[in-house]
Amino acid sequence: MATRNTVGGRGDGLPAGAFQRMDEEADRRFYDAPRFVQHIDDGAIGAVTAAILRHIPPGADLLDLMSSWVSHLPPAADLPLGRVVGLGLNADELARNPRLDERTVRDLNADPRLPYPDATFDAVTITVSVQYLTHPAETLREVARVLRPGGVLLVSFSNRMFATKAVRIWQETPEEDRPALVRLYLALAGGFAPPAVELHRPPRSWLGGGDPLWTVVARRA
Repeated sequence: MATRNTVGGRGDGLPAGAFQRMDEEADRRFYDAPRFVQHIDDGAIGAVTAAILRHIPPGADLLDLMSSWVSHLPPAADLPLGRVVGLGLNADELARNPRLDERTVRDLNADPRLPYPDATFDAVTITVSVQYLTHPAETLREVARVLRPGGVLLVSFSNRMFATKAVRIWQETPEEDRPALVRLYLALAGGFAPPAVELHRPPRSWLGGGDPLWTVVARRA
């Protein structure tokens, strides 16, 4: 029988080494230089924006977790929001993001605690970044803490990644099973109602297909 991983000492049934990475250098160093690039194609970006429009109400206070220079939020005319806070690893990227009212630089893999009081936000987004979390249950437990009752978490991801920084279990899980992995993370975290999964998969053509996008939608219990 394989040795089991006990993330945070909980005994979660995941294999030993599940959250190892090819590059174990501190993430603050890896992300020290800003990357002003899009990590998914336009179709997948549109799917992120559409999911936000469907699930996040006008006036919501929002935390964009693992944020960057763009949050893929709908235009303010389509979705006026309250306070928008971005937490990410690179100060220059966060400074370029025009939708953020507040910016926090923090390495969640070094310390998954969020520097916000309980019940601060109505919504949290994690966009194309969950694959890099080495303490996903602890991080999502913190998300549950800072969400208000009934608040919504949107975890969106495609099949792209920085392979040297994505955790082993993510890379070894077939892409169609990764929503179930996120659901497991949420179950280990606690504090959420059973999540729903949405899939955007563009039609294939002779040029190939675009980027798929999965969104796991979880409500604070």
